[in-house]
Amino acid sequence: QVQVVESGGGLVQAGGSLRLSCAASGSFLNIALMGWYRQAPGNQRELVATISRGGTTNYADSVKGRFTISRDNAKNTVYLQMNSLKPEDTSVYYCNALALEGVVLTPKSYWGQGTQVTVST
Repeated sequence: QVQVVESGGGLVQAGGSLRLSCAASGSFLNIALMGWYRQAPGNQRELVATISRGGTTNYADSVKGRFTISRDNAKNTVYLQMNSLKPEDTSVYYCNALALEGVVLTPKSYWGQGTQVTVST
C-alpha cells in the first residue's frame, strides 16, 4: 500500500509563483512514475506534468515554459514549481504515483487527496 500526500497549494496573484510538494510512502516502494494532474470544477482531470524515475519529463502544452517538475528518488518526493501563474491555472492539483508491485512488477496507481491552487486577477 502506498500513501501519497500533497502540500503547498494556496492563493496567489496572477504572475506569481507557487511550489507544490508530494511525498509517497509505503513498504517496498518502487515508484516508476510520479506526476501532477489538475481538475477544475466541471472539467475532467488533466495531465500537468510527469517525471520518470530516470528523470524524463512530460508537460502539458499549457504549462510548458512556466512549470517545472522535479523529483528526489531517495525521498520518493516530487515537486512542481509553478511560475507566471495565470487565473486559468486555478484548480485542484492531484499528485499521482505509479508503483510497480510484487514479483512481476504490476503497475498500480495511487492518488493524493488534492491541494487547491487559486490564482487571482
